[in-house]
This record gives sequence, structure tokens and C-alpha cells, in this order.
Amino acid sequence: MKTLVRMVIGMTGVVWVSACSPHPDKVTNQEKVTVKIYSPETFTEDGIRLSGQVMAGKTATISTRIMGFVHQVSVKPGDRVKTGQLLIAIGNEDLLAKKAQAEATIREAEAAARNARRDLERFKVLHAQKSVSDKELENVSLQSVSADARLQMARQALNEVNVNLSYTNIIAPFAGVVTRKMIDEGSMANPGVPLLVLEQEGELQVQASVPETYIPFVKTGDQALVRLNATEATTTGVITELSPSASGTGGQYLMKLSIRGKRESGIQPGMFAHIFIGRESQNDGNNLRLLISKSSVVYRDQLTGVYTVNGHNQAILKWIRLGSPKGDQVEVISGLNATDKIISEAGMKLYNGILVHISQN
Repeated sequence: MKTLVRMVIGMTGVVWVSACSPHPDKVTNQEKVTVKIYSPETFTEDGIRLSGQVMAGKTATISTRIMGFVHQVSVKPGDRVKTGQLLIAIGNEDLLAKKAQAEATIREAEAAARNARRDLERFKVLHAQKSVSDKELENVSLQSVSADARLQMARQALNEVNVNLSYTNIIAPFAGVVTRKMIDEGSMANPGVPLLVLEQEGELQVQASVPETYIPFVKTGDQALVRLNATEATTTGVITELSPSASGTGGQYLMKLSIRGKRESGIQPGMFAHIFIGRESQNDGNNLRLLISKSSVVYRDQLTGVYTVNGHNQAILKWIRLGSPKGDQVEVISGLNATDKIISEAGMKLYNGILVHISQN
């Protein structure tokens, strides 16, 4: 009986010691951080935003089909050229020799053809007089046909040489501006290797990729608002081309817009641009946009986020995707709801789960 009493007393002591442990007080007495919160601003935007790049209306990469040393480069980057203007001259001595040979072959073939035709006329007269047989007349006729064929072959050989010669004097296919020069005088030009890049003057265009989710709302002929990153200038554009297939592009459809603007106005090919294409409201909530303060954004390596306050007054870090900046604010594309309560300053020592006290000031 005494042994049982000792055991009960010992167990009671253990329970009393455990209940008096100070560790649970660490959670209940956790220090709170005073923060200010706000709700995201909301706005609707009945349209589609894309990114693109300015390009010339027509671009030509100039090359040649003939191998040879470059004798002359008549232009440099920035030069304006006219249609048919000489750009590059390549050595053509070997082709000139072949041209002389082809011309001599033609003269020889012409003489042979004339002689064969005269023989045929004489044999026709003799055949009418019964002086030659049908077989002899047929042989002479075949010789005349063969001579005419050799003459035609010689003329086509000269045409081939002339075509090859045309590739040694490279001319501008259209009026434009030389934007790149990849070869100098004395260098060896090889078939298919780019020598110059020529861009057409006049109206420019913007090229962009359209995600498949936007394709139902985009069509050729639609107007768009284009803002250039470099100059912050705004111009209008019209969709002129829209690829019917996204095969091999990861669900992105190629789109081209003709824009109002020329090089003289400061718009240059290669500039990046933001594109806004308006569309009818779908009234489905998908057009709702959120704006938050830039000071609320937390940057961790390549990720961006904001601290929000949940129903238990705890700071919760949410990873978000940002869009275009708008002054001191920035658009949130995904990861945040309009009802979230955002901690205004992200510079203080915050972490997931820390208790916060919301300041009323």
C-alpha cells in the first residue's frame, strides 16, 4: 500500500513539473511587429497587352551565287541606295573568258547552221528533179536540224554565263538603307554567305507573338496602340499579318502590325515596343487588374512577392508575377487577389508566420 502511494505522488510530481515548463509561453508571448496594410487598387482594361519589336517593312540579306574576290564595296552602313544601284563588285575574269568562248561557239554554230540550210535547199531541188533519192534528202534534212540544235545550245550557254556574270555585280533590289556590311574589299565572297543587309525605307512594322489564349480576340485589320520603350512615343498600328499556325513556336502566333512612323521621326528598326489591342468587354472578371506599391515588393533571387496579413494576424509571403510599372505602382498579373491585405513596407524583418500588429495610423 505504501508503495502504491509513492508511485501516485511521483506521477503527480511529473505532471506538475511538465505543466510548469516555460516553453509553450514562447508561442503565446511571441513579439509582434507593427505594420501598415492596404488593399490593392483595381482597374479594368478591356484589351490585350503584348511586347514586340520594330522592323522594316522589307528586309533583304544580300549574298551572291559566285565565289570570287571582292573588288569593290560601294556602300557602308547608313547609306541610302536606289533600286538597281551597284552595291558590290566581285571579280569576274574567269566568267568573261567563258563568255568569249560561248560567243565564239555561237558564231561557229551559226555558220554551220547556214551551210546546212543551203545544202537542204539544193537537195530539195535535186529531189524534185529525181536526181537524189528520198534517203539522201532525209539525211541532209536531219543534218540541218542538228545544226540548228547546236546553235540553240550555244546560245543557251551564253545565257548561262550572262546570268552568272550578273551575280558578280550586286545591285540593290529596292530603295532602302544599308544597315549592315559583313565584307570588305579583297575578301573572298562565297555562295550564300551574307554580304550586306538592306532595309526598305518608308513605313515600319512591329512584329510580336500572340499567345493562343488571345487568338480569339485578334484579327487582321484591328487597330492597336504602340508605345516605344526607347522614346516613350506613342503611335497607332494596324494588324496586317497573323499566322494561322503556332506549330513549333510553343503556342505563339506571329503577328505583324503596320505602324505610322518613319526613321525621320525617331522610330528605328530594332526598338522594343508595348502593344495594346482593345477588345469588347467580356464581363467575366478576367479584365480586372491590380496595382500595388513598388515599396511592397520583395525580391528573392529571380522571384518577386509581397507580404500579406491573414485572418490570424500573421504575415504570409505570396509569390506574384509583375506587369508594367505605372509611376510608384506596378501591375500584378498573377498571384494576388483584390481582397488581400498587403503590408506596405517590405524592408522590415518579416518572415512567414510572424505575428503582426496592424497600425491604425
